[in-house]
Amino acid sequence: MSGEVYGTERPRKKKRWGRRLLITLLVFLILLAAVLVGLDRFAAGYAERMIGDRVSEQIADQKATSEKPDVTIEGIPFLTQVLDGRYEQIRIQLANLSGPAGNNRTVRVANLDVHANDVDAPLDTIRSGTGDIVAQTVTGTGTIDYPQLAELIGQPGLKLTERDGKLVGSAPVQALGQTFDVSGTATVAVKEGVVQVRFSDVTAEGLPNVPIIRNLIDAYVQKLSVDLRVPELPLKLAVQKVEPTPDGLRFTAGANDVSLNAGGL
Repeated sequence: MSGEVYGTERPRKKKRWGRRLLITLLVFLILLAAVLVGLDRFAAGYAERMIGDRVSEQIADQKATSEKPDVTIEGIPFLTQVLDGRYEQIRIQLANLSGPAGNNRTVRVANLDVHANDVDAPLDTIRSGTGDIVAQTVTGTGTIDYPQLAELIGQPGLKLTERDGKLVGSAPVQALGQTFDVSGTATVAVKEGVVQVRFSDVTAEGLPNVPIIRNLIDAYVQKLSVDLRVPELPLKLAVQKVEPTPDGLRFTAGANDVSLNAGGL
């Protein structure tokens, strides 16, 4: 009988031992994964803070202000990208960017959304904090709201809006002892980094179409023209395009071969 007992218990012990080994291995793998995830997020956070600090330095050097940059390195896992030394995209958001725009004027941008693409960052740079993290291309978008634009133009009662993709303005004008509402559309263009707003086709309902009145309207139109320099942007960003949107003038800026962690660019 004893032979039968040993013959049946030994396989059970082997099964229990194998089950315990499997459970131990699974627990180890879970702990290892947790450690790697924690290390991954720690490394990503360090790199994001380093880039954010450098961007803040650039903004201060340009006599501009903003809230603390919100930097996000896209893609998981981060450590895999570190080992490869290449990142698809890094996003930098700057809230309440404000800076000089020429002629003692200040321009505010509620949110500057920057995307750095095809970023090269050697492992030694991330580990030591020295060296360059370089983006092949950087693009940024921001909006200048219409009340602020009207204030910068400086004509009383001017209201701006977007209609069918065009910038439309209206304002009261005094003529012949009466007040008339004039309205017109504007062309918006970028020349050497300066946003140019030029109104044309301005009409006033009820005003007679005679030379003296036409000259009055033409003189008023000239006052509506404005050259607006967007505050100097970080990361060598230069304004390339401006378009009217329901929220304001939306500008697009770009740059190539930009260092993301070098101060004083």
